[in-house]
Amino acid sequence: MRRLSVDQARRAALAAQGLASPRPANPNLGHLTRAIRSMGVLQIDSVNVVERAHHLTLFSRLGPYDTDMLWRALDERRIFEYWGRMASFCPIEDYPLYRWRMDRHEEATWQRVKMLREKAPGYIEDVHRQVSERGPLTASDLDEPGDKRGPWWGWADGKVALEYLFAVGKVSVSHRDNFTRYYDVVERVIPDELLRAEVPEARDAQKRLLVRAAGSLAVGTARDLIDYYWIRPPLGRELLAELVSEGALAEVEVGNWGEPAFMHPEARVPRSVDTRRLINPFDTHAFNRDRLERLHGFQYRIEIYVPAPKRVYGYYVFPFLLGDDLVARVDIKADRKRGVLMVPGAFLEEGQDAKRVARELALELGEMARWLGLGEIEVGKKGDLAGELGRAV
Repeated sequence: MRRLSVDQARRAALAAQGLASPRPANPNLGHLTRAIRSMGVLQIDSVNVVERAHHLTLFSRLGPYDTDMLWRALDERRIFEYWGRMASFCPIEDYPLYRWRMDRHEEATWQRVKMLREKAPGYIEDVHRQVSERGPLTASDLDEPGDKRGPWWGWADGKVALEYLFAVGKVSVSHRDNFTRYYDVVERVIPDELLRAEVPEARDAQKRLLVRAAGSLAVGTARDLIDYYWIRPPLGRELLAELVSEGALAEVEVGNWGEPAFMHPEARVPRSVDTRRLINPFDTHAFNRDRLERLHGFQYRIEIYVPAPKRVYGYYVFPFLLGDDLVARVDIKADRKRGVLMVPGAFLEEGQDAKRVARELALELGEMARWLGLGEIEVGKKGDLAGELGRAV
């Protein structure tokens, strides 16, 4: 059995995630599509403290890029939106691999859908008819959208119906406008050849997704791979054993992880990684906090939902990747009215050189500020790196 050090696993993971290669000088649609393909899923999030998370994840890989390219990729059907993990953009060629999940949603009992069918028989079918006749449309465009029930996820009936139709694969997201989903029938969104393609059995599709996960992670424990596409653990472990016996994945040992790991046969282990990137909390390299700690020794918690007096590092904190390690964490906010990229706090990881980290972080913050169209960087006083960073900026 092959043995890897944690350092090797970390460098392999960064390479697989597209974080080890130089960023393109002039990012184009091909670069963007390849970045999403390497990640497998691009998580979508509405938090806009700096910029939407999906744009920040792409910035980490592409550098300053035209954010309209993401919507062009959706318009040109290079990607599609679905529950790949959370709400995600996925490579369009992976569409058949999610049909099993759509079937499961149709078989499952959504409480709100059950209530809606009892209260208004035929309502969901009528919503589907309206989308077919008038789409793409939003929930508010429906003839009878219903009333919203409270804040956040208190969806109106029309939104419940559309989200159900989306989950079961009868409608898809045509485009977004100001983060609002526009739904259309799947036949007008997904290319015909993919709709007509042979649909893998659920078991086979999940095996292929586990191999996809291994390709995006390079090496990971069973939990890492199963979590990537939210496959149920008991079945996931059974499928991983089959993939090893078939030679699709290799079982390896990694440092002090204390449990078996699995490696993609095409994963590469760079001898070194020379890069600097700001990693947002919803990045595919960071959303599994346990894995992040095993790879980098970096304990990370997003504090958006923590009351302000109890926050340790700040509201929206980015780990800072320098070389192959996470060397600092930075609280960042874009003040668009003033044209300022604010850094309320900056914190150095133990054993790091403050001057070196501050110098490199200042350069990366400068790239981010220019990308966001902000003319200044304003560093606050919180954190042991703040003073050095302020001088470097």
